[in-house]
Amino acid sequence: MTAGKNSGYFRRNSGRNFRRNFRRNLRRSSGSALLLILLFAAGILLFRGLRNPGASREPFSPQAEAGGDESLSSHSLCLTNPELIPDFSGEDAVELNHNLPSFTAHDLEQIQGESYSELDALGRCGTAAALLHRSLMPEGERQRTGSIRPSGWHTVKYPGIIPDNYLYNRCHLIAYAMTGQNDNPKNLITGTRYLNTEGMLPFEIRVLRYLDDSDNHVLYRVTPYFKGNDLVARGVEMEALSVEDQGKGLSFHVFVYNYQPGIRINYLTGYSIPE
Repeated sequence: MTAGKNSGYFRRNSGRNFRRNFRRNLRRSSGSALLLILLFAAGILLFRGLRNPGASREPFSPQAEAGGDESLSSHSLCLTNPELIPDFSGEDAVELNHNLPSFTAHDLEQIQGESYSELDALGRCGTAAALLHRSLMPEGERQRTGSIRPSGWHTVKYPGIIPDNYLYNRCHLIAYAMTGQNDNPKNLITGTRYLNTEGMLPFEIRVLRYLDDSDNHVLYRVTPYFKGNDLVARGVEMEALSVEDQGKGLSFHVFVYNYQPGIRINYLTGYSIPE
């Protein structure tokens, strides 16, 4: 199953402009204390239901209960079953695990706030995960990240081929608009402009809109996929699950490819040439 090409809407709206307008139009909840108590109680019932063997496990994946590894990325397909990541065939993104996120009951209990993996020996990012809520969304404008050089970074331009000329962006694994994390090197990878503004953005917008329209939480995880000793990720695995409604409001599990139309990339080094 493929997630399909992105619509013209996303091509006409850059990620930076969308996020600026999104923050400006952010609506703040004025719910009563009774509503907050009810939401808190609903969250407790959800976690208890996940521990109950007789409770429905949808939309969790079949392997969600397997094993005892409590590491952050223990159920990321990029790390546990990379052979399940299809080779790039022209689509911006593909669905993984029937589009069902692989979160476990342990994830729901243990992932609080934000978590970022340490850089590996090659300086590469790992999994980033967060329990998102609209209260985490920043008010201010995003600052520059030019001092960060993610693994495989090159400053290279292709005028006439790429809008804004530059091939690479410093791509946030967890978008700035979700948490305000900006110049954290554990949250930035070398990604193409296309990955940043056309590949990841549609899924990020779905999360942001859900958060803005409700007082619910979203369990969110992004894992870059580096093949072998590659310094540039082949793409990112993105998972999202709305917590209080058990994924009825928001649920997806996709792999988004890190490519740029018209450019051939050497993922081992980050060097590139026009096709």
